[in-house]
Amino acid sequence: MRVAFVSGNREKLPDAVIPLGILWVAASLPERHEKTVVDLCFAEEPFDALRDRLDEFRPDIVALGMRNIQRADYSGTTDTIAYYAELLEAIRATTRAPVVLGGSGFSVMPAELMRRLQPDYGIAGEAESSFPALIEALEQGEGFEGIGNLHRFVDGALVSNPPAKDFLDMDQLPFPDRSLADPRYYTEYGIEGLQTKRGCPLHCEYCTYPIIEGRVGRIRAPRVVVDELESILEDQPDLKHVFIVDSVFNLPKTHAKNICREMIDRAVSIPWTCYANPLGFDAELAELMAAAGCAGMEVGADSGSDRMLDALRKGFTTKQIRSLSKLAQDVGIPDCHTFLLGTPGETLDDVLRTIEFIIDLDPFGAILMAWVDDYEALDPALAKERRKLHEAVLEVLEEHKTEFSWWSIPSLGVNYDPTLFEMLRKRGFHGPLWQHMRQMAAPVSRRRARSRTGRPSRSKPDATRVGSQ
Repeated sequence: MRVAFVSGNREKLPDAVIPLGILWVAASLPERHEKTVVDLCFAEEPFDALRDRLDEFRPDIVALGMRNIQRADYSGTTDTIAYYAELLEAIRATTRAPVVLGGSGFSVMPAELMRRLQPDYGIAGEAESSFPALIEALEQGEGFEGIGNLHRFVDGALVSNPPAKDFLDMDQLPFPDRSLADPRYYTEYGIEGLQTKRGCPLHCEYCTYPIIEGRVGRIRAPRVVVDELESILEDQPDLKHVFIVDSVFNLPKTHAKNICREMIDRAVSIPWTCYANPLGFDAELAELMAAAGCAGMEVGADSGSDRMLDALRKGFTTKQIRSLSKLAQDVGIPDCHTFLLGTPGETLDDVLRTIEFIIDLDPFGAILMAWVDDYEALDPALAKERRKLHEAVLEVLEEHKTEFSWWSIPSLGVNYDPTLFEMLRKRGFHGPLWQHMRQMAAPVSRRRARSRTGRPSRSKPDATRVGSQ
C-alpha cells in the first residue's frame, strides 16, 4: 500500500516541533509499503501543499496526525478543530483513500472527535502496532475487531475497540524514521526530540499524558536510548539541542540516573532539556544531569498555593518546588517553572499568592498561563462559564507583566512572539528560548513587584542567576 502520513501541526512558537509520533509509526510499517510524510508545518499555503502532494503520491490510505486540540503556543485563545476539519475536507477532495485520524490530540477525546470530524477510522494512543494491523485488515477485508483502540463507523454507529491487552515493548520498536523529516527542523531550529519512556503514573487533575500514553510506565533501556541519540548526532550535523519529551524525565528516578550515566560513560556531547517534577528529585540526580549536559529543566509547578496543588492532585508541595529549584541552582541547571492560573476551584486570591510565590522562588524562568480546558473547544457552555475567571486572570497578569522582564506570559504576548524568537536565533541562541531570556533582562526591584500583589513585602536582595549554557 501507498501510505501518506500527514502532519497537520503548523505551530512554530517557540520552536517547530518534529512530528516524532508520526515518525515512530512510519518506522513500524513493513517494508513492502511505500510511505511519505506530508508535513504542513512550513507550508505557506497548507491546503494547496496538501492537495498537490496527495495528487502526486496517490495514496491508498492517509494517516492524519492531530498533535493538539488547543493551540500549543500556550496562548489558550483558539482551538484547532476547525482547521483539522478543513484538512479532512482537502484530503477527500483529492483522494478517495480512507482517512485515519490519530495523534496525541485525537487520543485525548477520540469518540468526540470521531463524531465531530468524521474520519473513516481513528486510532488512539500507541499506533506502532495498531496502524500496521489496520492496513492489513483493510487489505484482507476483515480483522478490525482485534485492533486495539481502533474507532470506526459501522452502519452509521461509532464502534470503539478496547485498548490492546499489553503495551508495546519499547526496546523492540525501530527508531523513528527521521529520514522522512523535513530538514528545516534541523537547519532552522536545530532542536530534536528524544523519548526515553512512555506512561505516567501521576494523577494530576488536568493532565492528558495518562490518557495518551497510559499510566503504566514503560522504560527503554539506557543503552537503546543513547544508541538512538548517537545515531541522531551522526545523521544530523546541524543539530544543536535535544529535548527529552518524556512526560516527566525524573520519574522513575533510577531510570533517569541510568540514562545520565550512560550518556556520561559514552561521552555524548549535546545540550539537552527535559520536563522535571519535584517528586523524586535529589542532589545525586541533579549532579548527574549536569554532568550529562543538561542545559535546563521545565517544571510543571502549576501553583504557589498548597491548597491548589492539593486540588490539582499534583502530589507535591511548594516546599518541594523550592527544594528542586535550589538543587538545580546548586549545580548550575536553569529551571523554568510553568504556572496555570484560573484552574477549577481557584480564586483570584490564589492567583495573587502564586505570583507572590514566583517572586520569592526566583526561578531562572517562569511561564504564566491562563488556564483553558480542552473540552471548552467542544462545549461552548463550558467555555462561557469559565470565561469570566479567565478574563479576570488576564487582568491580573496585565498588571504584573512588566515587573520581571524574563517572565513569559503567552496569553498577553509577553516574551512570547515570533519576532523575539527570530531575533534570539539570529544571535545564535538554541534550545528552548526561555533559557536565554534572563541573560538579556534588566534588573528589577523585587520589593516593588511583591508589593503590587497587595501583600506585605519582605526585604530580600536582588538576585540574577546565570545558567551554565
